[in-house]
Amino acid sequence: MRLRDKIAIVVGAGQSPGEGMGNGRATVLRFAQEGAKVLAVDNKLSSAEETVAMARQSGGECVAFEADVTKQATLAAMVEAARQRWGRIDVLHYNVGVSIAGGDAPLAEITEAAFDRIATINLRGAIMACKHVLPVMRAQRSGVIITISSVAAWEQYPNVAYKATKAAMIAFTQQIAIQNAEFGVRANVILPGLMDTPMAVDTRARVSGKSRAEVAASRDARVPLRHKMGTAWDVANAALFLASDEANFITGVALPVDGGALVHIN
Repeated sequence: MRLRDKIAIVVGAGQSPGEGMGNGRATVLRFAQEGAKVLAVDNKLSSAEETVAMARQSGGECVAFEADVTKQATLAAMVEAARQRWGRIDVLHYNVGVSIAGGDAPLAEITEAAFDRIATINLRGAIMACKHVLPVMRAQRSGVIITISSVAAWEQYPNVAYKATKAAMIAFTQQIAIQNAEFGVRANVILPGLMDTPMAVDTRARVSGKSRAEVAASRDARVPLRHKMGTAWDVANAALFLASDEANFITGVALPVDGGALVHIN
């Protein structure tokens, strides 16, 4: 019960189409298993409700909430809903991101519309969510913000918007960390590597016309550790640690969860 009685908002708590489990859903389940009360937020309410049903099977207190990260008003409503329901907010976990599905492409092919859409979802949504949750956390003089970047921020990566926004997520999280440290608010960012999730694998299979097994095998081969991708549970467990009091003296950190990918690159 490492998050006993903590109040957590997980943005991106639903599930992309495909096999397996995404990072957001896994994080909701881990938080609930460890005693947190969770507001499971997604732009598809039905998907968030599926996550809630799974969390409640293990006895967790979990509520679905519909919000669109491209609309600041819905993020403000999300924060207010959690505050009204539970009286405080201990953890904000922003786990929303898009790349290929949003039209991402190399520099010569990227369109203005695709860049704007990806930047709005990946970066602006996180900024606006933090804008509305930080006054609550500052007033409490405690709180944890966890964001999701990617090793794409630091490695050679072909598509422009995802890399740029995920690199910006690291800088933004560090800014939040140092500007709110005196208020007892911690902020850290997780950098997943090659993960076996629906967004990462199934989306690429659909776009490339390859089978899921082909895409998964190609990605597995690139991972130094055991030549096997990580799973959503690896990211969820990292988020759990950063959200817990075990990480009480950790802020401003960019934590790779990548099977050694960045070591190999360096």
